[in-house]
Amino acid sequence: MAHRPTETEEWLSDRVESWVDTYKKSMLTPVILAIVAAEQPTGIARIAEAVTAETGWTVTERGLYRTLKRLEDSGLLSTAEVDAPRTGAKRKELSLTRLGEGLLSGIRANLVTVPDRTDQGSDRARRR
Repeated sequence: MAHRPTETEEWLSDRVESWVDTYKKSMLTPVILAIVAAEQPTGIARIAEAVTAETGWTVTERGLYRTLKRLEDSGLLSTAEVDAPRTGAKRKELSLTRLGEGLLSGIRANLVTVPDRTDQGSDRARRR
């Protein structure tokens, strides 16, 4: 018989899921800026691949394009149209602007890692 979650477990699961959704939305900007900074100039397909590879998140094409447009409109990314190999079609390549570099630097300087203090009690016991 499968374990049926308690009301408390369901509440906790909903809170975690809500927090993760909010975290993903807020962290998508610095993740994209960091990817572009490391690989610039880079194309949209490469950004999508890198977001998934770096975070494990699935980002919809629509959501990615909307975020990239917002970052470009805000002056954080610049776009250049280049010829795609073998097709002659135009393809967008993105680069970080000075403003984007400044924002990424500021975010990195203020990121916090949640401390994991679960081992600290056992460390104290060993030191005694």
